[in-house]
Amino acid sequence: MLITDKKLTDDYYQALINRTSSYVGVFFFAVKTTSIFCIATCRARKPKRENVQFYTHFKDAMDAGFRPCKICRPTENTYKAPDEVQAAMDLVRGCTKAKMTDEQLIEAGIRPIFLRRWFNQHYGMTFQTFQRMYRINYAFQELKRGKTATNTALDSGYDSLSGFGYTFKKLLGHSPTLNLENSVILIDRLTTPIGPMFVCATDEGVCLLEFVDRRMLETEFEDLQRRLKAPIVAGENTHTKQVKKELEEYFLGQRKEFTVKLHTPGTDFQNSVWKALCDIPFATTANYQEQAIRLNNPKAIRAVARANGMNRIAIVIPCHRVIGKDGSLTGYSGGLERKRWLLDHETAHAS
Repeated sequence: MLITDKKLTDDYYQALINRTSSYVGVFFFAVKTTSIFCIATCRARKPKRENVQFYTHFKDAMDAGFRPCKICRPTENTYKAPDEVQAAMDLVRGCTKAKMTDEQLIEAGIRPIFLRRWFNQHYGMTFQTFQRMYRINYAFQELKRGKTATNTALDSGYDSLSGFGYTFKKLLGHSPTLNLENSVILIDRLTTPIGPMFVCATDEGVCLLEFVDRRMLETEFEDLQRRLKAPIVAGENTHTKQVKKELEEYFLGQRKEFTVKLHTPGTDFQNSVWKALCDIPFATTANYQEQAIRLNNPKAIRAVARANGMNRIAIVIPCHRVIGKDGSLTGYSGGLERKRWLLDHETAHAS
């Protein structure tokens, strides 16, 4: 849909000038003089205000005769990793017993330099680190099943037990023969119509779901590791796979409730607030005072707001459904435009 509201388009124009990442997927801007359309963070030269049109979906821009920008690649970067990156990740997930070399990547039609740049930019780690984490997580699971450290090291592609032990301890904080009863926090990346997200899960359930540009995300990772006494390593399990599937259905308008298991370390009060958030029905809203009353503590409005802001599992625990008492949008860690988008999305699919 073409967006014509002047105040809204003025805000969007400022967002594209500032390359504000929280607007990725919220709008697409099309340049009339070049016939191309882009996402908010495009690095290309910024167009004049009078030459720009804004659309809610990239399909609308394409239907209007605009073509995707070759710099920001809006149809790729808004929703999913480029094909080369996805192919590389599939190779790693399908072969956790050996290191993927540049020669193997090139043979598979994947450019190693492009891959390294994408991982540094979108994962905050190198592709080699991503590989290493997957291999160590696989090894950790094998050790927990009773396999010896020597056999696990060799099966994981390490030439020596010492090299395996060094990497294992560096990533998990202990040697391959100690603390195997401890858990790990697996982290994976997914893409959504309003930007990429990180998902973390333990054996108990999903413990984090945040937009990758969330402020203080590194601090949140550190706090999660401290609370769960477990390191974060790249990987996936049944919980991360399930939440990806359920989120896809949610964004298609096919799901209104989530059933994936959650792991929410926090105080009893915080967990009561997060549970109350899950009780807010799809496509409806509540304010902090109403939430406090639901918890039989009407004076705890500030405490409820604080606990709401401490929610680590966006969308699934729907803190976006809490608004101000006057009906205004209040703070949201993913950005107010994302909050507006989520509420509009739910309203559109309420029936």
